[in-house]
Amino acid sequence: MNLFRRADFEAYVLGLPGTTLVHQWRDDSVAKIGGKIFALFDRDDGEIWFKASDLGFRLLTEQPGIRPAPYFARAGWVAVAPAARLSQADLAAYIDQARELVLARLTGKARAELGL
Repeated sequence: MNLFRRADFEAYVLGLPGTTLVHQWRDDSVAKIGGKIFALFDRDDGEIWFKASDLGFRLLTEQPGIRPAPYFARAGWVAVAPAARLSQADLAAYIDQARELVLARLTGKARAELGL
């Protein structure tokens, strides 16, 4: 699996419990949990954007090929280019963590509706 291929990104996020996928904005692949975005595949650049923890944001944005995500950086999002030196396993773990960060901010009712 190569998460920098759109089909693989979509298959991966759809395999996470409670996740939905929509195509919006410029036809980006946007992964959501409870209607809230946690990751996206930028179809123009092939980058993967996701929400990071405060520490993760600081550490990741110091690495080549990873930058604060435009428009989303103030909320702790990063944009990872295909050329970044981040393994597929690490990228998947960060996407999983992004989902968990967003899931934790949902109401108890919203989590219950998702069966989570």
